[in-house]
Amino acid sequence: MPDLDLLHTFVVVHRAGSFTAAATRLGLSQPAVSDRIARLEADLGTSLFIRSVSGSVATSAGEALVLKVAAAVDRLQDAWTAPPSGLDSTVRVGGASDVVAARVIPTLAPLTADGIRLEFTLGLAEDLLNQLAQGALDIVVSSVRKPMKGIRYRGLVDEEFVLVGAPSLARSIDRDHLATDPATALQHLPLVAYDADLSIVRRYWRSQFGHRPTNSLALIVPDLRGVLTAVVAGAGISALPRYLADAAIGAGSVEVLHRPGERPINTLHLAIAAATPLTAPTTRVIDGLVERARDWDVF
Repeated sequence: MPDLDLLHTFVVVHRAGSFTAAATRLGLSQPAVSDRIARLEADLGTSLFIRSVSGSVATSAGEALVLKVAAAVDRLQDAWTAPPSGLDSTVRVGGASDVVAARVIPTLAPLTADGIRLEFTLGLAEDLLNQLAQGALDIVVSSVRKPMKGIRYRGLVDEEFVLVGAPSLARSIDRDHLATDPATALQHLPLVAYDADLSIVRRYWRSQFGHRPTNSLALIVPDLRGVLTAVVAGAGISALPRYLADAAIGAGSVEVLHRPGERPINTLHLAIAAATPLTAPTTRVIDGLVERARDWDVF
């Protein structure tokens, strides 16, 4: 017998009229929806949709199936997604403001249609992990993997970081010196940092140059979108995730200042409270993040 997820996906595709629209409603990637329909068709031994550039139209077998299962699937789905009586459907999610705005909210927003309520707390990774350990949060999307009692981690996605600066600052760099001793060639340029500890810039310098940066610090802003704005304005240079910097690089607002032989990678982790059993809504949130993170354009 086909499982509920396959039948539910089939009903949503039928109602949405396309695999892409159904993916948005379900909070899945379009390939994941296609895979579910393919599995259902394999189970039933028949084609359920005819796909075209304008959408998807059910075959006669598809029309017969939706009449047979749609009402039952709706009832089962409602029973499955509704929180148990007396239990809160709220999931408390922590993360950096830029990651939450650019990645997490677009990924999780479709879950609110199933009655899941999301509460976001924004801040620095260590502060959020402390709140998670104290039971004030359910999960944290973190660039830091700090061993802490009561917290387990799951790798979410790898991000490539690039060192960027405004064109006016890029022109001040001695290119010959940059090729032989990049840290010294960049030393005259001020830094724009995410925090006073230079957490992101420090990791870039240590991975590429073997030591902390000795550059002066011009500006601190705990939001990578704000860091990018300051870099575009010429306040200094910084290391940023490529997905965030790519548009500015393409527009010529910033330039890549250093091109290492190996791309600097940082892993985003999903930190999960391990002391108490996960609620059904929290499990849905975790599964949604893990599923959609595979499709985030990180390189």
